[in-house]
Formats: sequence, structure tokens, C-alpha cells
Amino acid sequence: MIVWLNGTFGAGKTTTAKELVPLIPDARFFDPEQVGGMLTTVSDLPKLGDFQHWPPWRGLVVEAASQLLDYVGGVLVMPQTVLVETYWQEISAGLRNAGIPVHHFVLHADQGTLTRRIEGDAEMGISQWRLDHLSAYRDAFSWLSREGEVIDTTEIPPSQVAKTIAASLGRAGLVSKIDP
Repeated sequence: MIVWLNGTFGAGKTTTAKELVPLIPDARFFDPEQVGGMLTTVSDLPKLGDFQHWPPWRGLVVEAASQLLDYVGGVLVMPQTVLVETYWQEISAGLRNAGIPVHHFVLHADQGTLTRRIEGDAEMGISQWRLDHLSAYRDAFSWLSREGEVIDTTEIPPSQVAKTIAASLGRAGLVSKIDP
């Protein structure tokens, strides 16, 4: 099983994922961004502005997740912004075809909160690239909210967001025991 945490930059995906892993038995953190980082080392790939635009990224994310689950089993918690609906459809169909259930959560916060979080990110510093993607997130929110369970993170710390997601999975009978 995969728990995919989507949403824009500053929504709390990575921090929530790290809080969520200990709450779900046999869960592991897997960052699909690392697949993109691997591809950036390949010479002469077209300059497309975002590794997600490279078709191999989408296929490799599916293949890597499938291989990992075949090897270690359990649950992969995967935080990754995907704002292009056709890319999400490609990834989710690939995982479904591999027999892997995906539970898609969209972490959401209001524009002001997202901007403050991005501008105040001590680890990454102010990132204009991340700020520039807030409008793409607004444009994608209608399809994202159809495809995933939306959790508003505006006033909720990542630890509580993780507990909310774990409780949702537990209520749906997707995990047998949620650790406190």
C-alpha cells in the first residue's frame, strides 16, 4: 500500500510523512523526488524546467515503489507534489496496474500560510521557485480535491495531520493497528 501525500510546497508533506511513518505498522518513508534527482545526473536530457515533465520520472517512480514493496512489503509513505493531472493519472494507473493500492491525501493550507511557510523555511531558505508554483497549485486544486482526501493544515501541526491521516486509514480498515 502507498500513502501519497500531495499538495503544494509549504503544505507540510515531508514533515507530516516523517511523523506518519512511526504511526503505521511496517511503514517506510520513500521520497519520489530522489528519483528526479537521479535523473538530473543523466547528460543531455531535455531542459524542461521540472523533472516531472520527463516521462521516465513517472515510470521510474512506479517501478521503484513496486520494487520496494515487493522487497520489503508494508506501506510506503510518499510525499510528493504532483500538480499535473495527467501525470497523477499516469502514476496512479501504473501503481494500480501493479496491484498497489494508493491512498491519496492532499495537504492544503491557505495562500498566506503557504507563503509564510516557504519564506520562513530555515532549511531551504526563501525559494522563488516554490513561491512561483503556488498559482499552479491553485489551478490544480479542483482536480486534486476530487482525487484525494483534503486535509487543511493551516492551523494544524504536522504531528496532528499525521494522526488524522492514520485515523482515516484505520477507519477505512486499511491498517490493522495504528500505533499511538
